[in-house]
Amino acid sequence: MIYSVRGKLIYKDTSLAVIECAGVGYACRTTLSTVSELGDIGSEQFLYTYLSVKEDGAELFGFKSLKELDCFKMLISVSGVGPKAALSILSDIPADKFIMLAASGDSKAFTKVKGIGAKTAQRIVLELKDKIQKNDLISSVSSQSYNFPAADFNENSNISEAVSALTVLGYSNAEIMPVISKLDASLPSSELIKLALKAIASAKFS
Repeated sequence: MIYSVRGKLIYKDTSLAVIECAGVGYACRTTLSTVSELGDIGSEQFLYTYLSVKEDGAELFGFKSLKELDCFKMLISVSGVGPKAALSILSDIPADKFIMLAASGDSKAFTKVKGIGAKTAQRIVLELKDKIQKNDLISSVSSQSYNFPAADFNENSNISEAVSALTVLGYSNAEIMPVISKLDASLPSSELIKLALKAIASAKFS
């Protein structure tokens, strides 16, 4: 297995990056997110990789972050989602946002990606929601990926107080964040806690 590649970037386009290592050019299929983070042609680059081996050949995929690679591997584990579809999804939906959408069960968001129908979108949510929560991937998501600004996470903010209180009550980030991100951040922390508890309870019994 090829874990990663490091070397000179000799070619890139919207879905491909070629990294030259010891005189060998490794063509890595990739996402728009990764391509946008690559430097100029001739610069040294590092990509985490995934090697897909099939009867008709092998193909290498490269990503700037382990998080994006993990999302890619989760997606191709879903029935009916191949590497090409996984790249399309992660090109339209950055890794942090993908984690939040899947964890919150928002299958409709995935249907906006070209080639992803309603049934496939529903399978993505059904098959990955528990995996994301089990591995607590939401804790790695930056605050910018939620529906309220990063400032709302300041020490004295209502959101921060509500999240802290819910954590003390034993709820995980995977349960808290998808719910509280949909609430009005201007509400008092006590009201946010009350609404969040109600929403979490509803989600458990839905």
